[in-house]
Amino acid sequence: MNCPSCTDKALRSVMTKQGVAVDYCDACHGLWLDRGEIFHFSTNDKAIDKNLLAALKNKRPSRKLSPRSGQPMMEISYPGGPRIDFCPHSGGLWFDAGELKTLLALEKALKIQVAPSPPAAAPRAPAVGDTAPVKTSRSETIRHAKIKAGFLPLPNLFMRSVYTLTGLYSLLALVLISAVEFAGLEPELALGLGVIASLLHFILGPFFMDFWLRWVYSLRWVEPAELPAHLREFINKASKTRGINFPRMGIIDDGAPQAFTYGHVPNNARIVISRGLMEILEPEEVEAVVAHEIGHAVHWDMLLMTLAQLVPLILYYIYRTLIRMRSRGKQDKSGAYRLAIAIGAYVLYIISQYIVLWFSRTREYHADRFAGKITGHPEFLASALVKIAYGLAGQEKKKDEKKKGKRSANLDAISAMGIFDAGAARNLAVASYGTTGTTSVDKQTLKCAMRWDLWVPWAKYYEIHSTHPLVANRLRHLSDQSVKMGREPYVVFDEVPPESYWDEFVTDVGFHLLPALTLIITLLYFGGTQLSGQFDPQQLSLLAPCLLLLLGVTSLIKVLYSYRGGYFPIMSVASLLKKVKVSAVRPVPCRLKGTIIGRGVPGYIFSEDFVMRDDTGIIFLDYRQPLRIWEFFFGLLRAKRYQNQEVEVEGWYRRAPTPYIELKSFRVGGETKNCYVYYMKLFSAIAASTIGLFWLLGSM
Repeated sequence: MNCPSCTDKALRSVMTKQGVAVDYCDACHGLWLDRGEIFHFSTNDKAIDKNLLAALKNKRPSRKLSPRSGQPMMEISYPGGPRIDFCPHSGGLWFDAGELKTLLALEKALKIQVAPSPPAAAPRAPAVGDTAPVKTSRSETIRHAKIKAGFLPLPNLFMRSVYTLTGLYSLLALVLISAVEFAGLEPELALGLGVIASLLHFILGPFFMDFWLRWVYSLRWVEPAELPAHLREFINKASKTRGINFPRMGIIDDGAPQAFTYGHVPNNARIVISRGLMEILEPEEVEAVVAHEIGHAVHWDMLLMTLAQLVPLILYYIYRTLIRMRSRGKQDKSGAYRLAIAIGAYVLYIISQYIVLWFSRTREYHADRFAGKITGHPEFLASALVKIAYGLAGQEKKKDEKKKGKRSANLDAISAMGIFDAGAARNLAVASYGTTGTTSVDKQTLKCAMRWDLWVPWAKYYEIHSTHPLVANRLRHLSDQSVKMGREPYVVFDEVPPESYWDEFVTDVGFHLLPALTLIITLLYFGGTQLSGQFDPQQLSLLAPCLLLLLGVTSLIKVLYSYRGGYFPIMSVASLLKKVKVSAVRPVPCRLKGTIIGRGVPGYIFSEDFVMRDDTGIIFLDYRQPLRIWEFFFGLLRAKRYQNQEVEVEGWYRRAPTPYIELKSFRVGGETKNCYVYYMKLFSAIAASTIGLFWLLGSM
């Protein structure tokens, strides 16, 4: 985007103290804020909103062109403040130097991290936070990226598989032997646990998935002739090259992009894609996604991941079996051994779960690399991942077509074989629409999305618990592969965080764990006084009311922190994406207007969540109620009626790890639906505090 004042100067993205990326001009020091972005800096959202609406009533043409739409803007007079420029097409605001600080009176709070400009004689190097387009030739881009090429090697897939499976089954054998020798577990039972579970899971699993997907996900198996010609030819060529059968293809009639594979061995692999995958992605990108799934098949990932996932499953069975086994009498000394081995089995069950997740992430990198190699264009898979996982779908291909897009969520049984970890986050989240009418993704918006993945500690926490690497890390590996193949990388993320985000992470964790930590400290205090002999028996009657009071007060603090904001200003998906200091615990209150384009889970008849599109992007809407049965019946009986309806939503924008909005309410036509989780949490905290206080006063 070019500066509206300087016209020939490019705006660049810089970070502010509030953890928001803003578009800044180094020459005139002007700022561009997308619609709703101003509320990231406001201390009085309601007043700002009211004054802006009043200012819009008296507007006049401006000679400045909008950096977002390229159309002439309108000049408005903020009450008691400066004259600013407003883009009626995108809702963005342009502030000349000092105008934003004047409007918000944030001289101390607003600190833009601007990197020093390079000397005039020196060639321009990418500055910190610089995402403005730089005119460089393709060879220059490749030379720049080659500096980083070679630092992202992948481990040998065969050796990693051997080491992982050997280690996992060695742990399992150790537990089984200990259970037989010391805990009285019958050898036949120990062997049967492993063999029966292994055979049933591997043999029956794919057939169960066939039935389940057809019943609740509207899956339709198709013949090769029914596929698009380019895709059929690509799959046929890739299958022959790798010496496997043409995989069985299934299509879910849904508008959200999704793809996954499952089966026994490479020659009976099933590859499932959604209608939305072919609608949103370009043909080359669809081929790259299918190539990723073929990579899972030819690497025998279906068998190896099944074998790996059986270890934690069997360890859990052993834990449950030992816990349920009764002691053989007073003379039986195996009870203590049984309890110890059961605890050890459970600990190893947790450890093995993380090993399996790590193993799965490794195989994802190799499937990505396979796709880049077989297509010859790693950038195709990179752009597909951006559109699927970040939702950066670019301009709609058919503006006159009402797509029934929906979102994939929790297919746990196949998440490890999917194109992304659908169970870990609401991945069809944010889209950026270009202004040129093309389907290209805006790289500046993409880098804004990548910042959270690569800078915020929460992202690493979610990756550890995910079957898939963070999308930003996968993009870095694919760009590295492009450079090695002599191609231009899809994106080179060379930004440096302007500050550490660990203080926000620690604060979030502290508020999230505050009730539990308070209860633990209180119990330790009472227990310590009793062990030290200083415990007054009369104080025992105060323990329960103290715990209830502390639980209520700390829960109230947590609720107010996690559901902040008494006012929900109108914002946009694009402006929300620019917020870096946001998490599942630290939200941004907001209000959006758009269209519901589908359910949260593609084709799933019980899905209660939604996917909404505004004029800047797509975001997942998390519909929550205090009782799960309430959500179940809403998804089954009422959610379908809201498809393709105009909607105004109010709620809290969160990221965990990709963006979503936890709904407070939404309005379709004249109907308003409320979500009562916030009110229930607030009421419960206040009730616990009140009851605990009166109970404590009555016990004293």
